[in-house]
Amino acid sequence: MNISPAFSVNIFSDLQTIFKYDFMLHAFQAGTIVAVVAGFVGYFIVLRRSAFAAHALSHVGFTGAAGACLIGLNPIVGLLLFTMSGGLLMGLLGRKVASRDIQIGTVLAFMLGLGVLFISLYSGYATEAYSLLFGEILGISSSNVTVTLLAGILILIVLAIFYRPLLFTSLDEDVAEAKGLSVLGIGLIFMLLIAVATSIAVQVVGVLLIFALMVTPAAIAHRLASRPFDGIAISVLIAVFATWLGLFISFYLPYPVSFFITSIVFVIYILVRLISSIQCF
Repeated sequence: MNISPAFSVNIFSDLQTIFKYDFMLHAFQAGTIVAVVAGFVGYFIVLRRSAFAAHALSHVGFTGAAGACLIGLNPIVGLLLFTMSGGLLMGLLGRKVASRDIQIGTVLAFMLGLGVLFISLYSGYATEAYSLLFGEILGISSSNVTVTLLAGILILIVLAIFYRPLLFTSLDEDVAEAKGLSVLGIGLIFMLLIAVATSIAVQVVGVLLIFALMVTPAAIAHRLASRPFDGIAISVLIAVFATWLGLFISFYLPYPVSFFITSIVFVIYILVRLISSIQCF
């Protein structure tokens, strides 16, 4: 939706123009929160080789949104409930990395079947559920920003509390279990964190493009940093940068925000891969 003046060379003037609109201000606020959370959680997703889990939970969330529409609830409520229950089920069935993908795929297939059933039973237009497929960041209200902030703070607090055992189990499950850590318990907690993070991230990039913020920045960070703190910082910075730049560009061009965000992180990933390949010669 191109409603603004043309882009100028004065970025501060451009930002002042953008922030005159409440919907853009809310989009930047929610986008920043989601990007920070996605950067943190995404680092552990890549470290634990759980990218498929994040992808699967986003699709499970769509099933929940469709079910919520069917019974007259807010789609976000259904999305959150299904991602959390799906995350717990995946965590319980796939206790070890070796078998996790199979169990996640099994749960995903069942949940997608439910989604098809819910959509077929719904007699109205499930526009809110379908909007979650590609994100609706420009439609976020101030109340949505508040809910996103509270959810983001909760996720970061839990991550801070379980940081060391989560890092230990992510690096070597067998050794962590031998040391007396509850690998299953920590895995379930992390799956719940992915579920909540996915639920707030779909507002920005949507169900189909969740990898853009939840996985790609962290994948880049793993190539650039060997220490966890450095990797998390890089992951967060890339996610925030891509979100801000995507929102900025979308204000001047009539194309979806999620397209710009996914394209930016993809280009950064390709550049990092190319630079790494060149340095190897």
